[in-house]
Amino acid sequence: MSITHLLPGRLGFGTAPLGNMFRAIPDEEAAATVAAAWDQGIRYFDTAPFYGAGLSEIRLGDVLAQHPRDDYVLSTKVGRVVLNETEDPAGRDLGEKGGLFEHGRPNKMVNDYTADATLRSIEDSLKRLRTDRLDIVWVHDVAQDFYGDEWLAAYESARTGAFRVLTRLREEGVIKAWGLGVNRVEPLELTLDLDEPRPDAFLLAGRYTLLDHDRALQRLLPAAAEHDVDLVVGGPYSSGILAGGAHFEYQKAPAEIVTKVERIKALARQHSIGIKAAALQFALAHPATAAAIPGATRPSRIAEDLAALDERIPAAFWTALRDEKLISAEAPVPTAV
Repeated sequence: MSITHLLPGRLGFGTAPLGNMFRAIPDEEAAATVAAAWDQGIRYFDTAPFYGAGLSEIRLGDVLAQHPRDDYVLSTKVGRVVLNETEDPAGRDLGEKGGLFEHGRPNKMVNDYTADATLRSIEDSLKRLRTDRLDIVWVHDVAQDFYGDEWLAAYESARTGAFRVLTRLREEGVIKAWGLGVNRVEPLELTLDLDEPRPDAFLLAGRYTLLDHDRALQRLLPAAAEHDVDLVVGGPYSSGILAGGAHFEYQKAPAEIVTKVERIKALARQHSIGIKAAALQFALAHPATAAAIPGATRPSRIAEDLAALDERIPAAFWTALRDEKLISAEAPVPTAV
């Protein structure tokens, strides 16, 4: 039930920013960024209807349609259906992620994890992505950050709807793998406890990073490894704060996070390395991690990610992080070359 054989490399491209996350991005800039990823060897692309109400899928599909379908791996998500009717994007109720895509398309989105909605979502995504098939499908955001105390009801709807549909599509060879794509650990732990259906992998954003990894490390990742379920790490830069930005958890970073990042940066400077390299390589060091998919909206960021992946980090840096209790003593770290 692993996806390592599907993925063309350990670095993919997360396209949430292409849905106009945080800012309105010109179409030309978005296209150039996807093209830069392709030109520099990225062959795994992840998107979702949620990202700008289909905008990310449209922009990604416009570029990928220029390349042979067999040459790349594509994943998108289900759980939200994009409608033709419109609404004010800034007024949407997105739980803890309010205003995240206020610059996206105005199309109304409906949360729906039922079997029928799952099939419709896939059909609509195929059209926006201008392709005839998907490789991996993630069930999106069945967690506390979007549904609060009602998250278990959303999860149960997905369990009896989307989970079963995706299992059938995998068995029929329509898709190659499926799993959950969330920002919280608890739905993944719950899924691993099910007798059936069985996912192939999880896409977990923000919960296995330099800034936040304790719970995933202690409970989720050992259980995932036991079930041969891989982890794709989304948001390895914690919404940007670990890559020079000001956001953490998709909002302005609080003072305690800024302070922690400054401490990590100080150690990075002492060892003459980039914090981006530390963040990316830390996320990939755990044996359960199959890939990381940082996002980008500028072509130059792709080269930065690839450089961060290859940067040599001395063992003394990781020792310093542990000594200052900035990372867990049990967290695997890259082997120094």
